Amino acid sequence: MFMRLKHIYLKHQFEPGFLGLFINPFYFARKGLCSGVRSFAGHLFGNILDIGCGKKPYKHFFVYEKYVGMDIEQSGHSHKNEDIDVYYDGRTFPFPDESFDCALSSQVFEHVFYPDGFIKEINRILKPNGMLLLTVPFVWDEHEQPYDFARYTSFALKHIFENNGFQIVEFNKSMNDVRVIFQIINAFIFKLTANSNSFWNLLMTFLFMAPFNILGEICSKILPKNDDLYLDNIILVRKIANA
Repeated sequence: MFMRLKHIYLKHQFEPGFLGLFINPFYFARKGLCSGVRSFAGHLFGNILDIGCGKKPYKHFFVYEKYVGMDIEQSGHSHKNEDIDVYYDGRTFPFPDESFDCALSSQVFEHVFYPDGFIKEINRILKPNGMLLLTVPFVWDEHEQPYDFARYTSFALKHIFENNGFQIVEFNKSMNDVRVIFQIINAFIFKLTANSNSFWNLLMTFLFMAPFNILGEICSKILPKNDDLYLDNIILVRKIANA
């Protein structure tokens, strides 16, 4: 019974449904990311490299021949209970040129100190016309300190990709409405109240953060969107074959 409840809890941390309103302090951020990755998942196929894979929370969204998870050994969080196949040194991916059909990198790019080198490595290991699905925060607090280096506007991302041999296919600004405000409030409360006791954190979420989740959902149905203020960039790009 306990393991079943734990499984449900963990599922709603990365893929929140209705229950996530009450138990996930990052409900809006995770809901937006999950929706964005799922909507673009059909563009990825074949051999897929998950860069900064962690627990591979989105693996089941894809149809693939081979799914390889890669992460960096030195990071701002523990890799305990994660599902990592290959570690890399933060500079060079340990794969030959054109090894993969597609790649995913979710909430990793802000932790990369040399963004152009990182994108060039992705370009190198992708086959011609290979697809990359990348998510990166725009409005978010510092996290996984001290390995949090940047926030990117949509214009910066387009510039970086187009300068490194990629063509923009689709772009999504996640949670581009009042929910961004409620998510930042909850992130603030979480930082003030969180400790190592999971049951305490769950109680604090239910008592103090769930009301903001519910209120945010209601207000988002009434108030207009704002494309200039949003939580995350979700971008799908294609490697230019002759770049």
